[in-house]
Amino acid sequence: MRLEHIRNFCIIAHVDHGKSTLADRMLQHVGAVGEREFRDQLLDDMDLERERGITIKASAVYLPYTHAGRTYALNLIDTPGHVDFTYEVSRSLAACEGALLVVDASQGIQAQTMANAYLALENGVEIIPVINKIDLPQAQVEAVAAEMEHQLGFKPEEILRVSAKLGTGITEVFRALIERVPPPEGDPEAPLRALVFDSAYDDYRGVILYVRVLDGGVQAGDRVALFGARNTYEVTEVGRLCPRLTPAPRLGAGEVGYVTAGIRAVSEVHVGDTLHLAGTKVTPVPGYREPQPLVFSGVYPADDTGYEPLRRALERLHLNDPAFTFEPERAEALGLGFRCGFLGLLHMEIVQERIERECGVSLVQTAPNVTYEVVLRTGEIVRVDNPAKIPDAGQIAELREPVVRVNFILPPECIGVITRMAEERRGKYVTTEYLGPTRMVLSYDMPLAEIIHDFHDRMKSATHGYGVMEYEFIGYRAADLVRLDILVAGKKVDALSCVVHREQAYRRGRDIVQRLRQAIPRHLFQVPIQAAIGSRVIARETIPALAKNVLAKCYGGDITRKRKLLERQKEGKKRMRSIGQVEIPQEAFLAVLRSEAKQ
Repeated sequence: MRLEHIRNFCIIAHVDHGKSTLADRMLQHVGAVGEREFRDQLLDDMDLERERGITIKASAVYLPYTHAGRTYALNLIDTPGHVDFTYEVSRSLAACEGALLVVDASQGIQAQTMANAYLALENGVEIIPVINKIDLPQAQVEAVAAEMEHQLGFKPEEILRVSAKLGTGITEVFRALIERVPPPEGDPEAPLRALVFDSAYDDYRGVILYVRVLDGGVQAGDRVALFGARNTYEVTEVGRLCPRLTPAPRLGAGEVGYVTAGIRAVSEVHVGDTLHLAGTKVTPVPGYREPQPLVFSGVYPADDTGYEPLRRALERLHLNDPAFTFEPERAEALGLGFRCGFLGLLHMEIVQERIERECGVSLVQTAPNVTYEVVLRTGEIVRVDNPAKIPDAGQIAELREPVVRVNFILPPECIGVITRMAEERRGKYVTTEYLGPTRMVLSYDMPLAEIIHDFHDRMKSATHGYGVMEYEFIGYRAADLVRLDILVAGKKVDALSCVVHREQAYRRGRDIVQRLRQAIPRHLFQVPIQAAIGSRVIARETIPALAKNVLAKCYGGDITRKRKLLERQKEGKKRMRSIGQVEIPQEAFLAVLRSEAKQ
């Protein structure tokens, strides 16, 4: 198809502003899916997405549309809205020339709306503003339009008004896409150069590459290679997403589709790589900005035989979600496992559920923590993602923690409670901005470790559901931090170590050991649980031994008979204490997390 008849665009918005519903109406409008096959959230094909009502993975689809007597090929990419999946949005924008910026008519501009708009501007994408849900009784269409004009600089005549639920204004959306979004640029006669913007693994086809062809074309039988890999492959099938994989004879310049080439080595495929014909020299497509994991957690198989299945499951998931990282590690208490990095707490929760559901692997997961920068006395700066790896205090000149800029969008009457919550978590006030008489933006700089657990839930409760919180990483800052070690039966448990502020160390240590005392079952010997900073123990609890009344059968006789039985029991307990091992259940590893949620 000629380049001037192609339009590539994505839908970006805040969570629950109607992206997936708008995509559903557009699919129905062009007849891409029949009534019998249609279902709500059609592009959200994971059960987890449908259960939670959120988009987790960006989904591409081909939409043929006739306008002014000409047939256009519209390639749509539906994107997530949560801040933890911003990387998915950036990947989609790199493959598009246009974006529909959707705003809820009843909620107005939210924090992620602004973030996505700026991200689209950075990528040089043409933005079409859309006000959705105009059919709601509480919709404030004109007020939201004025807000978009004031905050984002759109002209009033540029803003479209639609109801994705009822299908109102869908024709105007298609017209705006064709008239405002520029066609893709590229040379159809040049050698193949295609951007890999996503990938997935199929047991029969191998790795499926989702590509945006920039120059040239690709068809079955071509010998291709990836810029970052050494091997070459023969293309077995190319096609479009309609929304299912539909074979096509060829993908040309400007088009979006999929390519299969019998690739089995998932480690050779990287999102952002360049696909080209084998034996040709091309300039690689500028890659994506590498995601920086901010939250880390240990993931271990629930049984000894689950290590290899877990490794294969993580490799396949990383192929589909490159923002998720992992590397092998070993913990004394949990054995062989992996240290996994995530973009946020929701991202961590989603990855865990996907591994258990899609791969059938049972997991033991440690409490999440963040990355720290350690400045050694030698001047060397080391980045540490596991508290157990932090050097001893004598080697540390400075310990730095990640800090994020948190923006709260909330009603003015909630400013007092949110300010108090932020300052309790060591937040520093930045600025206040009023968006209107009913909404304001309150900004704080806060340590990431203080907000990744329960802060969002507490904020929602304090604002009765009207508050919105978004954050962005701004850098590392020095703080008075210490490593809090947990010892069970005299042995340090690496998986329970954490980094805390010195002022909170005693309270955190006391709370953790008390919760561990409740979580760890009693054994046939006493089990001491200690919280320590370096060599100094700051809190202790003791789990008493399971007692047996050995004197029950000794109902009379000389006192030496009783002493003999008690001495025999004492020797047995001493021997068991020296060779016995404490079994620590999964609940105990989450005690650190629950102790933070209690604060």
